[in-house]
Amino acid sequence: MTLSGKKIVLGVTGGIAAYKAISLTSKLTQSGAIVKVILTNGAQKFVTPLSFQAISRQPVYLDTFDELDASEIQHIALADWADYVVVAPATANMIGKYAQGIADDLLSTMLLATTCPVFFAPAMNVHMYEHPAVIENMNTLRKRGVSFIEPDEGYLACGYVGKGRLAEPEEIVRFLEQTTNKRALLKGKRLLISAGPTQEKIDPVRYLTNHSSGKMGYQLAAVAQELGADVTLISGPVHLEAPVGVTKIDVTTAEDMYEAVTSRYHEADIVIKTAAVSDYTPKVTYDQKMKKQKQPLVLEMVRTKDILKTLGEKKTHQYLVGFAAETEDVLTYGKGKLQHKQLDMIVINDVSKPNQGFHADTNAVTIVTKKGQEQTLPLQSKRRVAEEILRVISEEVD
Repeated sequence: MTLSGKKIVLGVTGGIAAYKAISLTSKLTQSGAIVKVILTNGAQKFVTPLSFQAISRQPVYLDTFDELDASEIQHIALADWADYVVVAPATANMIGKYAQGIADDLLSTMLLATTCPVFFAPAMNVHMYEHPAVIENMNTLRKRGVSFIEPDEGYLACGYVGKGRLAEPEEIVRFLEQTTNKRALLKGKRLLISAGPTQEKIDPVRYLTNHSSGKMGYQLAAVAQELGADVTLISGPVHLEAPVGVTKIDVTTAEDMYEAVTSRYHEADIVIKTAAVSDYTPKVTYDQKMKKQKQPLVLEMVRTKDILKTLGEKKTHQYLVGFAAETEDVLTYGKGKLQHKQLDMIVINDVSKPNQGFHADTNAVTIVTKKGQEQTLPLQSKRRVAEEILRVISEEVD
């Protein structure tokens, strides 16, 4: 059984779909999971603790201040105990509280204390589900690493027909099983990912950089962490939040990036270099702001260290992945980079095309590996691209 031995805290909130949580508890228990249930005050209006206790054969938790064990703090102990936290049904109220960091009952307090993966299965009226505030709260939680088990469409208790019906217990269990299987793909692997641009100083107010947004690298880091890897993300200056569970190291210059990557290279099993590192840096930098002059400005530039080539030359056991952002003859240049820099995989994309450049949320790439795999991915979200890249990597390093 995929969930055998998994410790799951099931949070049940106050919606009519709370009755389905009894069946969900049964399905999770049958799958081998150990289930401890938290009922909110609202949930207790629809279902009783005894039903969950009889099925789970575990205590049911109702109140923050009703400490069942004097030797521990209840909400912290539950947060630390859980492998997964599942909230089903998840009402608009609980989604909003978690998004805003509100802790006013046992479930919301425990949610803020846990560091394990969290899953929300929403259930509510279709208009509530489509309300901009609810959508914004769900997007906020997604960015923080919360997974959502989408509701079904159909007849709702309120009489409406639309999306908002709690996913069936079997669907929720299947989702958790798939997640468990996915988390095993890179379990125990140490990933080192570089992302974003570098900045090369000219004077106190000017620098040279590029258009890299870091979005591709950050998506790779997020997905790799979800697949069970221990991820270190070395990032140039970007406006992105570090994915939950990922160790982030900030750098600025090409030299900073070189030092950060090479000093950690020996510890890594898989290295993915998505960062757009400057090829050149000014030979001279100025301590004071340069003033305008009538004659043209000439800056003498010197080459920076080729990080990817250095990694290829020093490679021992690492699986090394590079990115080739090209504008012409993309496959020729990309495949040449695979050979010249002694890579195991190259991910090639044409940044001259719309919606697949640096700042886009989508990408279209061709994956080529040293072992002879070649796969072209059509335009899709950078997350989906990241999932496919990591799937190929997991197959090749297995």
